[in-house]
Parts: sequence; structure tokens; C-alpha cells
Amino acid sequence: MSEIRILPLGAGQDVGRSCILITMGGKNIMLDCGLHMGFHDDRRFPDFSVICKDGPLTPYIHCVIISHFHLDHCGALPYMTEVVGYNGPLYMTYPTKAICPLLLEDFRKVTTDKTTQQGPYTTEDIKNCMKKVIPVSLGQTVKVDTDFEIKAYYAGHVLGAAMFHIRVGQQTLVYTGDFNTTADRHLGSAHIDRCRPDVLITESTYGSTVRDSRRARERDFMAKVVDCVRHGGKVLVPVFAVGRAQELCILLETYLERMNLNVPIYFASGLSEKVNTYYSLFVSWTNEKIQSTFHQKNIFDFKHIKPWDRSYVEQPGAMIVFASPGMLHAGYSLHLFKKWAPDEKNMIIIPGYCVANTVGSKLLLGQRRFLFDGKEIEAKMQVHYMSFSAHADAKGITQLIRQCQPSNVVLVHGEDLVMDFLRGRVQEELKIPCFKPANGETIIIQTPHGVPVDIEPGLVQQLKEETADVSRSEKRTKQMRGTLIIKDGRLRLVRPSTAMNELGLVHHTVLFHSHFSSTTNIRPIQLISLIQLLERELNSNDNESKHRIMLISDNLLHVNNQQLRVSIESNGDIDIAWTLNNELLGQRVSSHIKSFIDQYTSTANVIEISDSAASPDPM
Repeated sequence: MSEIRILPLGAGQDVGRSCILITMGGKNIMLDCGLHMGFHDDRRFPDFSVICKDGPLTPYIHCVIISHFHLDHCGALPYMTEVVGYNGPLYMTYPTKAICPLLLEDFRKVTTDKTTQQGPYTTEDIKNCMKKVIPVSLGQTVKVDTDFEIKAYYAGHVLGAAMFHIRVGQQTLVYTGDFNTTADRHLGSAHIDRCRPDVLITESTYGSTVRDSRRARERDFMAKVVDCVRHGGKVLVPVFAVGRAQELCILLETYLERMNLNVPIYFASGLSEKVNTYYSLFVSWTNEKIQSTFHQKNIFDFKHIKPWDRSYVEQPGAMIVFASPGMLHAGYSLHLFKKWAPDEKNMIIIPGYCVANTVGSKLLLGQRRFLFDGKEIEAKMQVHYMSFSAHADAKGITQLIRQCQPSNVVLVHGEDLVMDFLRGRVQEELKIPCFKPANGETIIIQTPHGVPVDIEPGLVQQLKEETADVSRSEKRTKQMRGTLIIKDGRLRLVRPSTAMNELGLVHHTVLFHSHFSSTTNIRPIQLISLIQLLERELNSNDNESKHRIMLISDNLLHVNNQQLRVSIESNGDIDIAWTLNNELLGQRVSSHIKSFIDQYTSTANVIEISDSAASPDPM
């Protein structure tokens, strides 16, 4: 038995600083390298000392795979490559490579401004880090090393997010990153082949939740926004610069004129214009509706949403502001929260998940008094949580597991109690072993040496029909024959006719013949004797499957449904034909027929026997 080792350096029974180290087939692979937004010291980074106490990580890591550009999945990457030290390959999709440095630089600026100290990495570190990136396309099989391949699948969630199928030798693993099985206003739903990996590592953020319909959430969101602004209040919607921001902006643009809502709407993020440009550039990653109408209308060219200016913060009257980041841990969103929280006319709508220890998380847990820079602020504004999260819920996670059909499931990126619920569901309903390792805990999963093969249903049915009238003990010796096809890393056993059709080939059958010349014609009574002889001799061994002899006409016998054909010609000659698969049967029948002819032919007859392989001849 081989084994796969899985060690979370982050996101083990937790949400934040996603970083999973896997070892399979002698390769060490790092899945994501993120930050924990709830900490401002070294605890925000994955614990790289587990890999190596001192010195660079390059000798210990064969490659790093980044699932998407959210900072809790990529935020520690420049720190790992340029500060700790790693010069190996980094893999991510093209949109992730384009947007990732923007978010990393924005984070660097925010943390530097906030602490008035040097951030965890510099602008130069970010640039040098991104030079190591090897971009991949969806569906592209990338050869990392000898017998080591990765393949990206569409994950939904955010622009460019991908799930990765990893194969090292005969071992396979799928890492979902963050994914969404439900399409929304700008992205499609996650999709992966039925690849049957040894291990599926899946996020479990909403593993105990089943969300209501998107339409109902949208109506509720718009109703709350309209009610607040019509009473002169300000609505703060903390979002990350990419993802839910575009989703909610599209929603507001759609409903704005319909609801006669004449109120200023702003986007407080220095990245908004650049990000929207990338959405236009990578429109093939959006949903089908946007792709089909993009040439007529660029839905990301927002007409009613304007860039934010710092001077607007004291502006009286109603307004709606989308501000990053989404967890209120820094930046514009935290600044506006401090300003607007004391006014009960104002409202904050938190549309996504907030990790522990962030202001957003504390607010959702009911805390209303906060201490910022020695000054206490009481939040009197209305607080609402409305899940527009782009994570799959319990139903979506289960759906993906059913589609993927893994041998084992490992849960990451979720709270401990949520994981307990989801693990129970996976093990009880799906009957699949499920694990939830904590940070720093290594789990070892044994993997068999066998290779799974899909069998064409028609092939199984054919075998059932052929053995319908034989005993169970005889069925054990029945062989299943087919054509093995290898495509996209999957093995399929199909009927030869199916393989021929898929390959566009014309089906030919090569027959082997034994021909017996005789001067004596075979009479009907002798034909019956021949059938009886064959049935007796061919079925004399109780350990074999029974052979069936059928009289098709006065001069034609079939053995086992045309596996072998006995023809009696007009001049009394006998011809036996069989395929290569039935060579032993052909030799046995030839021997018995020779004995039969010897018995019914006078000693004066001369029997000539010739064996030859004929040209293609349909049976």
C-alpha cells in the first residue's frame, strides 16, 4: 500500500491562512499560501518552521499551487518566496496571476499605513514573487515533473478560481480551494469530472448551512437598502475589491432605475477600475449570459456607481458605499465604520464570511463597543448579515463529493463544529471516510495500488445475458472481454464496437478456419448425431461453463451464440470458423468433428485437413 500525507499549516479546523502541505509519490506539494486576517503579528502566516526550522524551503517543496487570489489563500506568498526563501514553481490560473499582485500591493499599503512600520513584504518582493508564477489554463494538463501532473477545473467563487486535480504516479488528489456550485449574476457554477481521486480536500466554510434562494436574498437586500436611504441613512457594504463587489454592483445597477432610487452609490477601493478592466479581459471566465451579451453591453461598465473620494465621508444625506476589505479589519471599510457606526440611521450589511478576531466577526457576534486607537466607539447603526457568499453550502459540497467520487474526503477551511456536522453527513450518507485535521496535525491515508476502470453498462449487460441460464459457480469462470481506453487520465473498458465508433474505425473480424473434405454427404440423422456428440464432449468438464449448440438451418450450426460456426457445404465438406478469442474452442470442435467424420466415412474416403487464417470475413 502507498500513502498520502496531509498536513495543514493553516485552515485546519479554521478559516484563514489556507496552506496545506501534501506528500504523495515522494513529492511535497503546497496548496495555497494565505494570511489570517484576524492577526497582525507572525500568527497571520502559516507556520513554515514545520517544514524547515531554518533556511529556504526550496529543497523541501516541489511546487506551490494557488487556487485563487483572495488574501487568505495567496497573501503569504511573497513572504514565503522572498523572505523565508522559495525558488520553485508556482502555479495559478491566468486571471489569478493578473489580479493577485494588485491585492498583494493593496494589502502591503494598508498594513504599512496602519502600523507606520515596514509591512511583511515590499513592492519588490511582490514583483519577484510573481516572476516565479507559471500560469495554467482550465482543462490544461501541466507536467510538473516525471509522472507528476496537475489539471485545473472551474471553481466559480471568484474570477479565475480553480480546483486542481493532482496526479503523482498512480496516486491522485483533488484540492477544491474555495468553490461555488451555484451560478450567480456574473460567474458560473463549479464543475469537475468524475475523476475518482484517492483523496478530495474540500473547503467546508458553510458545511452545516443550506442557504435560501438567491432571488429571495436579493429582494431582502434591496428592501433594506431602500428603507435605509429613504430615511436619510448611509449604507455601508464591506466587500473585497473583487468578487462579491461586482456581484452586488450588478444587482444595484439592475434594480436602480426600476425602483426609482435616486441616491449616490460609491465604490471605495483603489482597485475598482483596474479590477473591472480584468473582468472585461477575462470575460470567458464569467457565466454564459454575460459572455453571450458582452459585445452588445459590458455589464462591468457601471453607469451609476462612482469612485469614492475621502472628502465624501462627512457629506450629509443618504448614500450607498461598497468599501473594501470585506471583514472590516483595515482600509476604507473600517474607516467608514468608525465614522458612521454611532448614527442609528445608518446601516451596515455584511454579505460574506468574516474570520474570527476581525471587527466584522465581532460585530456579527453581537459586540457593539469597540476600542480604536484608545478611543471607544459604540455601534448604534443597524447591523445585518446577508449571505451573498460565493462559497458552496452543505448541499453544494455534498453535490461536488458525489460528482467527484473520491475514496477519502479531507475537510479544511471551516470551523470545528461545522466540520463535525459535515463529516458525519459524508460518512453516514455517502459512506466515504472523512477527516478534519487541525493545524500542525498530519493525517496519513493509505492508497491501494489498483487502478479504477469504468465499465461500459452494455458490456456488463451482455455478460449477464450470456450467463443468464448457468449456475453461480459457472459464472465465476466467465470472462469479460472488451477494449481498454485511456483518455484524460481515466480508464474505460468498452465493447469493441464502441471503441471502433469512438475511433472512427471500420470493424473487421479475422476468422480462423478448419476445412474437412469428405466424399460422403452428411445426412440429417447424422447431423443430429453430430450435435449430440459436440454437446456431450464439450460439456464433459463440470468446472467449465456450459457450451450451447444451436441448429440454425439444415447445414449450419452455431456454438455459443456465433462464437464458433460449423457449416456443411453441398458437397459434404465441413468448414469450421472461429475468432482468435475462441481458439481453444475451435481446436476442440475440430478434433471432435474429425472423429465424427472418421466414424461415418468409409475407409476409402480421404480426408484433407487444412488450417488457415482467412481475410476479414463477417461471421
